[in-house]
Amino acid sequence: MNDLTSALGQALGLVAGGDAALGHIVLLSLRVSLTAVGLAALVGLPLGALLAVARFPGRGGVVVALNALMGLPPVVAGLLIYILLSRSGPLGSLGLLFTPTAMVIAQALLIAPILAALTRQVLEAMWEEYAEQLRSFGAGPWRAVPTLLWDGRFALLTVLLAGFGRASAEVGAVMIVGGNIEGFTRVMTTAIALETSKGDLPLALALGLVLMAIVLTVNALAQGLRDLAARQAG
Repeated sequence: MNDLTSALGQALGLVAGGDAALGHIVLLSLRVSLTAVGLAALVGLPLGALLAVARFPGRGGVVVALNALMGLPPVVAGLLIYILLSRSGPLGSLGLLFTPTAMVIAQALLIAPILAALTRQVLEAMWEEYAEQLRSFGAGPWRAVPTLLWDGRFALLTVLLAGFGRASAEVGAVMIVGGNIEGFTRVMTTAIALETSKGDLPLALALGLVLMAIVLTVNALAQGLRDLAARQAG
């Protein structure tokens, strides 16, 4: 018990003192996760919006596949990216394996289906409510997509925050494609796993505290945005 108390005290000291190694890991984690969310949003939000308004043969199968991909195991996503970026893979000549870029790609692959599926759910309900009104203005399903994305911006911000929370907590895929290289590809989740296995509890606990603070902040922002959207709608 004394050892745990001592480790927690040292962890708090690392956070409060702005430890350089800790800061580098946290900043890299945020940069990778935010970039991945941005890339995934470029694909996931428009795709989800199109699925919300469009009706075409096979749409049900696409929706089912998208929902299934929400549960894509991170290690599988990491393996796929590893194969693509490995020296013998089709993109091996780019030299991206074991770099932050590879970690961004892996996280984007994981969260793009999540963003698309949640966007479809949010905007499909809006389309059912406003479809007749939009059609009266001459806006068909395809032209309605930008309008729905704008009107649902507060709800979609919570979708993006959910994607960021998923990305920031990811460990399996980034470990495979990033290699957990100190000072280069080591992020919070992989560092926690490594430092715990080494018995360096102070650093692991410090990173855990920062990660929990980020998760709580993200959830608080999501709740605030939901409340704001409810007030504007009401």
